[in-house]
Amino acid sequence: MYLTKNSKSPYYQIVYFPNGKRTTVSTKTTNLQEANKFLGSFLVSPHEQKQQNKSILLSKFQEEYCIYVSNTKSKSYLRSINLSFSRLKLFCGDININWLDTRTLDKFITSTYAHAPKAASLYYRTLKAAFSKAVVWNYLPENPLKKIKAPKQVKTFPVFISLSEFQSILDKTKQTYLKDLFVTGFYTGMRLGEIINMKWSWIDFNQNIIKVQNSETFTTKSKKERIIPINNTLRLVLLNRVPQVLSINKDELVYYRVNCIRLNENFVSKQFKKYVRAAGLDDEVHFHILRHSFASMLVQRGVSLYVVKELLGHEDLSTTQIYSHLQSQNLKDAVNLI
Repeated sequence: MYLTKNSKSPYYQIVYFPNGKRTTVSTKTTNLQEANKFLGSFLVSPHEQKQQNKSILLSKFQEEYCIYVSNTKSKSYLRSINLSFSRLKLFCGDININWLDTRTLDKFITSTYAHAPKAASLYYRTLKAAFSKAVVWNYLPENPLKKIKAPKQVKTFPVFISLSEFQSILDKTKQTYLKDLFVTGFYTGMRLGEIINMKWSWIDFNQNIIKVQNSETFTTKSKKERIIPINNTLRLVLLNRVPQVLSINKDELVYYRVNCIRLNENFVSKQFKKYVRAAGLDDEVHFHILRHSFASMLVQRGVSLYVVKELLGHEDLSTTQIYSHLQSQNLKDAVNLI
């Protein structure tokens, strides 16, 4: 339910959707403040109210949907869902979900795209997935976003740094534990959250692998575990960090600053940025660039995108394909066939 104005009448109109049918009612006023008051006190007929009661408010659906996806999705994705719903409610109010129509959502996505293209794309993806579930749960007869095209995004190549640039960052890093942590990111492509939660139980020096594991206190972004081989450079770093005791406590964190207390992601990110600036590198370089750099090095050395996908823990190959432009030799070979 929302207010609108058209060329047919000087008055603000209330638009609502009893039983899925678009209906308008005149507020009999040209004053927006008075129209909003009318909207607040507007009541549909008993028959229409009965139909509306079969639905659910956006806020209630948001809460129910977030509880549902929390079992399978990451905290980051949950934040995206809550942000998307919050922006939608600011746009059209906390209305019944079956009052949403394609026209309203199209305006919401378009107006957002005008000043924030990436945000529009995020809202579209998350809301479309949510409304598909609303259809399954019989809150909606159909997904109103299915008739709207996804906002076009400008595709840019991922930023990455070379080995020499990475070495310049290490040269400026004073703390050994941070230097070792950065090396782990560069040679494994692990996410920062995974590295600061890594325990000795994840590391198998006999097989030379790291097994990124889920636990009661930590889950990976995809909820899936994966195995990452350890190269010689990283092996030496990790061996030097092995506690000098007869037996390692497998539940102990590999990286910490004080008393095995888990590091804060924001702290590590800021420290990395500080040393990036000290090395005179582009200010766009942040910790996640280490993950891009790992993937970029593999692709440039001819490693299959399918293998890179598994090492990075991507759920979909399309995510990994952002590195496909680095397969320059494949492109050259293709052109030379002409």
